[in-house]
Amino acid sequence: MQKSSPTSPFTLPEPPARGRVYDSILETIGATPLVRLPRLAAEEKLSADLALKLEFFNPLGSVKDRIALAMIEQAEAAGEIAPGRSVLVEPTSGNTGIGLAFVAVAKGYRLIVAMPEGASIERRKMLRLMGVELELTPAAKGMRGAIARAEEIVAATPGAWMARQFDNPANPAIHALTTAEEIWTDTAGAVDVVVGGAGTGGTMTGIARALKPRKPGLQCFLVEPTESAVLSGEEPGPHGIQGIGAGFKPSILDLEVMDGILRVSEREAITMARRLAATDGIPVGISSGAALHAALPLARAPERAGQLIVVIAPSFAERYFSTPLFAGF
Repeated sequence: MQKSSPTSPFTLPEPPARGRVYDSILETIGATPLVRLPRLAAEEKLSADLALKLEFFNPLGSVKDRIALAMIEQAEAAGEIAPGRSVLVEPTSGNTGIGLAFVAVAKGYRLIVAMPEGASIERRKMLRLMGVELELTPAAKGMRGAIARAEEIVAATPGAWMARQFDNPANPAIHALTTAEEIWTDTAGAVDVVVGGAGTGGTMTGIARALKPRKPGLQCFLVEPTESAVLSGEEPGPHGIQGIGAGFKPSILDLEVMDGILRVSEREAITMARRLAATDGIPVGISSGAALHAALPLARAPERAGQLIVVIAPSFAERYFSTPLFAGF
C-alpha cells in the first residue's frame, strides 16, 4: 500500500522498510507486487479490474528466479547435487539461466547453459558476467536444439546434473506454493481470472492447481505465439516472443486446469509492451506484452464487469534492448 505523509507531499511506501537485513540474495525471491494500470484501463474502457503481477521485482529480474532456487534446493534435499561435486547444466532461452546463475554463484556451483542464439544479447552478457559457460545453439532449432545440446553436455561431463525445467515438478510446485499464494493474499481471494504466457507452463499450472480448488469459477488462460501455436494444434515455427512458445508441449504443463489458449503475434506483443511503457510507465518484456494483449479482450467484455483479472508479467524491458522491442529508439 501507499500513503501520504502528513508532513510530506510525497507518496511513501507502507511499511517504509522491510524490517530486516537479509543473509543472502536468495532470501529476496518472491513477494512481487500486483499493480493496476489506471491509464491503460481508462483508454480501453475496461469492464473488469485489471492488475499486473510484476515478476521483474524478483532479484535477478524475472519470474524464473523462483524455479531456479526451487529446483536446485529440491535436488540438494534429495542428495542429487552438492557444491564442489556437481556441475549444473540447463537449456534455456535466457531467464531461467540467469536465475540459475545467481543461485549457482550464491551456493558455489559451476553452471553450463545451452541457449538458442536468437536469445537477446543482454541475456548472454548477464550470464557471462556471472561466470556461466554459455553454449549457443542454432536459432532455427529453437528450444529443442538447446535441449539436445544440454543432453550432450550432461553425457560428457562428470557430475553433471540438469534441472530440466520443462519436466521438473518443482517448477509448478513453487508457483503453487508462492506465486498463487501471493495472488490470493494480495487480492483477498477476489481474483477471478489469471492470464499468463506458456513457456514451460509451470507458472500457470502451479497457479491454477492452487487457486481453482479454492474458488470454483476462477479461470486461467494460457498465451502462446500465433507464429508457433503448438498448444492450439498447429506446427511450431520461429517467433520473437522470447520466453514462451517452446515449440512443444512441456510435460509439466497441465492443460486440464486451463480454460483456454489465447494466441498473440510478435507484433501485437511488442506493440502492447511499448504501449504500457507509454501509458503507465511500466516497461515490460515482450512476453509480458503478449499476456497483457491477450487479457484486454477479456477485461473489455461487459459480462466481466466487477471481476478481477491478474496478468503475469515475467520480465522487465531492459533485458530486450537488442530485440525489435527497442527498434527505432
